[in-house]
Amino acid sequence: MNKFTRSFGGRAFGRALLKFEKRMNSKSFILLCLLVLLLPAVSLAKMVSISGDEVNLRISPTTNSKVKWVLGKGFPLQVIGHKGKWLKVRDFENDTGWVFASLTSSKAHMVVKKKIINIRSGPGTKYRIIAQAKYGVVFRTIKQVKGWAKVRHQNGTTGWVSRKLLWGW
Repeated sequence: MNKFTRSFGGRAFGRALLKFEKRMNSKSFILLCLLVLLLPAVSLAKMVSISGDEVNLRISPTTNSKVKWVLGKGFPLQVIGHKGKWLKVRDFENDTGWVFASLTSSKAHMVVKKKIINIRSGPGTKYRIIAQAKYGVVFRTIKQVKGWAKVRHQNGTTGWVSRKLLWGW
């Protein structure tokens, strides 16, 4: 066993945890442990995008329920629950509904959340504007760098947008 393992793993870690637990009451310790375990799950909410050209967002998880919206290809959604083969999702406007899971994809997409945005030739405001996009336009995410996203529209336009102007992943 190396120095790192002895210091941060195995028995040494267990003894340190027990000493910490003794200083706290048991309810506080259990609450702290639950928070440590749950915080990563909260920050890493699952995202999906629509894989079909037109997919119905429904009020409840059945094909017999009323259609709330028709979503286009690539539209990003946050998964907030599931029931059987259905996903309960939330969009960038905070609307919720249900989509059939097999009609979604794990391909990263973003949607414009401001009235109009600039698409630039590079990741920063010093780069020239090559196009603009309006509220609700969907882009495929290519990569993200320091608060900027390189995106591609279905018409082929590719460029960089400030991440704070977009919703998705």
